[in-house]
Amino acid sequence: MDTGTRSARLGLRTTPQQEAVLRRAAAVSNKSMTDFILDSACLAAEQTLLDQRLFMVSPDQAVTLLELLDRPAQDKPGLVALFSRQTPWAPA
Repeated sequence: MDTGTRSARLGLRTTPQQEAVLRRAAAVSNKSMTDFILDSACLAAEQTLLDQRLFMVSPDQAVTLLELLDRPAQDKPGLVALFSRQTPWAPA
């Protein structure tokens, strides 16, 4: 997380139940409410951004990626063996 000086301000409203949960979670995390909420929100935001299906790459990276995708498929003995095993939850 960015450890720079905080200069922007965010405001939010919660229900009393939400506030209570946030306060308890902040307390058990040994964080202030502000730090807990910011850390949690930033973590969720980063995960949301990582889950996007749009990938920004340079032209050289795009060419390399397309070349890799155009290669013929190759058998991987370890994966063949793994997928040949019976799953533990399958009936015997």
